[in-house]
Amino acid sequence: MKLNGSILRAVLCGIAAGGLLAGCGGSGDIKIAPVTTDSSTDNSVNNSNNVAAPVANPCASNGEIQGDFEAPHCMYSTAFADSGNNITTDMTLVELDDDGAHVFNGSLFIGNDYTKEDLAAAGIAKGGDGPKLTIEAGATLAFLDKSKFMVIMRGSTISAVGTAAKPITITSLSDVNGTLASPEAYSQWGGMVVNGFAVTNKCSYTGTRGATDVALEAGAYCDIPSEGSLGQDANHYGGTNDEDNSGRMEYVIVKHTGAEVANNDELNGITFGAVGSATVLKNMQAYSTYDDGFEFFGGSVNMENAVLVYVADDSLDFDEGYNGTITNALIIQAETTGNQCIESDGIGSYKNAEAADLARNADFVTRKLNSAPTVLNMTCIYSPNEGKNGVAPHSSGAGLRFREGIAPTIKNALVIGTGLAEGDTGNNWAIRIESDESASAFTAGTASITGSVFAALDKSKGTIGTADVDAFLALAANGSSVFADVTTVPLDATATADTGLVLLEGTPPIYSVDAATSTPVGAPVVSDADTAPAFTGALSAGATDWASWAYGIYEGNRGQALWFE
Repeated sequence: MKLNGSILRAVLCGIAAGGLLAGCGGSGDIKIAPVTTDSSTDNSVNNSNNVAAPVANPCASNGEIQGDFEAPHCMYSTAFADSGNNITTDMTLVELDDDGAHVFNGSLFIGNDYTKEDLAAAGIAKGGDGPKLTIEAGATLAFLDKSKFMVIMRGSTISAVGTAAKPITITSLSDVNGTLASPEAYSQWGGMVVNGFAVTNKCSYTGTRGATDVALEAGAYCDIPSEGSLGQDANHYGGTNDEDNSGRMEYVIVKHTGAEVANNDELNGITFGAVGSATVLKNMQAYSTYDDGFEFFGGSVNMENAVLVYVADDSLDFDEGYNGTITNALIIQAETTGNQCIESDGIGSYKNAEAADLARNADFVTRKLNSAPTVLNMTCIYSPNEGKNGVAPHSSGAGLRFREGIAPTIKNALVIGTGLAEGDTGNNWAIRIESDESASAFTAGTASITGSVFAALDKSKGTIGTADVDAFLALAANGSSVFADVTTVPLDATATADTGLVLLEGTPPIYSVDAATSTPVGAPVVSDADTAPAFTGALSAGATDWASWAYGIYEGNRGQALWFE
């Protein structure tokens, strides 16, 4: 059904703050039907009494077809864009008036999926060689269903620069037209993938990463299929350039993602495949996604101000040699869903059963090909759910999990397992360190967790040397992290119910208590005066910018209150 712009405007008498289109006069919600064909639209009025100027079409063009403007929305059919029908020219999506959205009935792939010798033949060697997608501040993109997703191909770039007053939202049609079953609904569309030419340890290299001699082995290519890569959905990542540039994303919110697409893959909020450090990621949010929030496969890209709310699986996931830095991460799991705040692996295709496997693992660590992420200033409030035996779709809600040769650097983290009831046996560990290589990194000092506070009924799993994880990390020599002796359940980290353990304050209670006043737990040692604030965690009460743009947390910009308020 095509909706005449003037008729649609006449019935749109109210638009909810969350982007829901509400009808009036008993007409109910406005339903936007999928567009299956493109045609030009004549919005002019011409009769014997007057001639009105045509309404300008603000919709994007793919170089041959312009989207169909059905006010306030721009509608794009599968003839405009879909997997196998990639966008191969520069394209701009503008902010639309009246809360309009750019609605895609197909997937949106920017650039072609060049691999092996095809890259050189096409002149694609780095980010910027392919087409560029520009998304203006305040724009909204919406996708039809869970089989549709969005990919920035290797060599292509994205410029999605919103502002605190006008963030960019990438979401589902069900979110735009108001048919979500709940504010926490996920799997409404696939998700987003950004691919680059940086290092992934699933490829074969010579030399040491970060040195001038690092290169692919003779005759080797680096074409790793990304999640959702199959047939016409094919997309690949990987290379040797850790400084590759896939573009810029600021004040971008990705909502209601995470669905199984091609190759039986479950997409994340955003998947970053070998994205390089010249890419800029600031003020990014993943809201309500079935799989991971932000997942990094290799690469060196950094992210500043990451907000992850209601991620059903792992909020941050690192693998295949990722060595970038995440600065200021606020993670809030839902009451009944959520796995790890951080799940991370050091070596892709990790094995430790045979001597050859152990030698390969050691070689990767020596040549700095294993994952070595840095996370500065993080708040992790994780779910009390008990995993697949309960109501959650994944494993138990938990804090930090490091395995398979990863060597993390964590500074000034606040990890809270709140809401657990007495008798719960859900393995809700605040921290879990696995693999001999990871444990060895902590004893060698190439991995560290410093200036952090852990408050949970299940403190830790694993050993470092001969000590439990919590005993090792609490030592002054290893950073003086604090492990609260939680005995009262359910744990309330605010002053509301447990005055003996106050870690959070504010409305909602997500702000860290100043280190100088957190005497019930003990103030951790500030591990780096140059980068560490005077509080532990992601934000203090003065972090007003978060309130101005992040969705789902603050009253007036959310569908429901946080469950622990």
